[in-house]
Amino acid sequence: MEDFKDFYSTSNLKQIKILSMILLVITASSRILTAIFYDEVVKIPSYTEHSIGNVIQLTGAVVFYTLSRIALQNGNWSQQQKKTLTLAFILFVLLITFGVSYVISMHNTKNTLLMFLIGIVTVSLFFAIEYREIMAISIFVVVLFILSMVMPKIAFQEKITNVIAAFILGFILLCFSRYGYYFKSQHFVRLKQLEEKNLEIELLNNQKGEILGFVAHDLRNPLNNIEALSELMLLQDEKNIEAKMISNSANQAKEIINDLLEAVKSEQGFLETKKQELTSFLTPIITRWKTNSKREILFTTKPEKIITAINASKLERVIDNLISNALKFSPTNKPIEITLNLHHTNVCIVVKDNGIGIPEDLQKHIFKQFSKAGRKGLRGEKSVGLGLHISKRIIERHNGKLLMQSKENEGTAFTILLPTT
Repeated sequence: MEDFKDFYSTSNLKQIKILSMILLVITASSRILTAIFYDEVVKIPSYTEHSIGNVIQLTGAVVFYTLSRIALQNGNWSQQQKKTLTLAFILFVLLITFGVSYVISMHNTKNTLLMFLIGIVTVSLFFAIEYREIMAISIFVVVLFILSMVMPKIAFQEKITNVIAAFILGFILLCFSRYGYYFKSQHFVRLKQLEEKNLEIELLNNQKGEILGFVAHDLRNPLNNIEALSELMLLQDEKNIEAKMISNSANQAKEIINDLLEAVKSEQGFLETKKQELTSFLTPIITRWKTNSKREILFTTKPEKIITAINASKLERVIDNLISNALKFSPTNKPIEITLNLHHTNVCIVVKDNGIGIPEDLQKHIFKQFSKAGRKGLRGEKSVGLGLHISKRIIERHNGKLLMQSKENEGTAFTILLPTT
């Protein structure tokens, strides 16, 4: 309950600031228009009363805007002080809207209630007011109506009508305000529940990350041993198929572990970049893939130098992942095409295959963490659905974009856009 009181007392101050600013703009504009068209405006009935009311509204708007701003900036205001300022503003709004109705209706308020109803609706919808306070304000509305009939000469029947109208308006104010208070309290409860759920999810996510990081880190040592033993076996016999399978499996497991460790990092630190000529950067990567995969990889680039700031190891990981995917999902007799050029103000690297493509229903999931778009390759290669998610994060940390274009059974093209230096 105390949390809600703190919340709505501050929220009420924000509403005062906004509404007083709106009122200030309206009344100031009205004052300026009066000065410009004075000869016509002065002919309006009850001009003097309207003018006095305008000055009161203008002054009140300035005072309440200033006080609400001070209260919001100064964290030392107590709940009681905030409540007092809110109640004062509510009474001010009701009085000025009643005053406008009173003057327009020639001192018989029942004839024109529009402005006063606007005041009542404003108070009800914009402010959270407790039961005792709104009851007191409703009684104030009734008393104000009754007192407004003392001075003007009104027939007894009209006085009865005004009294009935006063009770109706007081009842409307009470009902609307209680509904608004209930709605705001429910909204606050839902917000608190949502905050608690978010904290719980964040805690579980952190725990998941810690567990994954711990497991992945501890798996490295036995995998390194397995890889070292398989390499020794291959040194003794290069044609040992079992040793080669063990080595490949160990390498694949290490890549999955690296992806897991990268994926569970909740905070991305500063990315250190350095200016690099991209043709000389990409050529050895592509040559390595040609040698290891024994596949045709075509590399096309501009004759002029293309330079941009990159983190070499991170970008190499992205290129490796895109080439690996292209090889995985295309037949061995079809080449992989890699192009490097400039596109407007961006460096453009495209890795294109002529393979099976990505079904349209999976394309929207392709960059998601642990994506359900992850599929086995044409030769049974496994995927955990992390590579493209990590690649996209790396490119975004370079202030670039990773785009995908694919058509089923026609191939896929991934485009890396990096800002030029």
